[in-house]
Amino acid sequence: MIVYDLICDQSHRFEGWFGSSADFAEQRERGLLACPQCGSAEVVKAPMAPAVPAKGNTRDDSGAPKASTPVSNQPMPAEVQEAMAKLAKAQAEALKKSTWVGDKFAETSRKMHYGETDEKPIHGQASLEEAKSLVDEGIAVAPLPFPVAPPDKLN
Repeated sequence: MIVYDLICDQSHRFEGWFGSSADFAEQRERGLLACPQCGSAEVVKAPMAPAVPAKGNTRDDSGAPKASTPVSNQPMPAEVQEAMAKLAKAQAEALKKSTWVGDKFAETSRKMHYGETDEKPIHGQASLEEAKSLVDEGIAVAPLPFPVAPPDKLN
């Protein structure tokens, strides 16, 4: 079994279990995947940290990792926590100067790119296909490192 972190086009994160990577792709193509929160079928794999096993020379005679070998359930190193905090702060600052356009992200990006409306910083939601299409048209887009909740979903 392979466990994937998944995310829908509404930024809901959830877990999916598949027999293989091909099973995930086939189920996605057949429209069998849906977000358990909103029912959206626009589901993609979310970025995940790889599960890398300890090298053979870092295991003791029983095969268990040696005490000095980091494992996934230990706290992140301080420098990684610091880098993540700085990245989150930078994203939050950038979003203060950006306008939420929701699921109209692709449409709004195109209008700005083709001069139909004034350019300004925006953020919103787009499917993987929409994002690829924007890139193919030469429109600069980038995913945000951390999920963003729509303004009407915030506390």
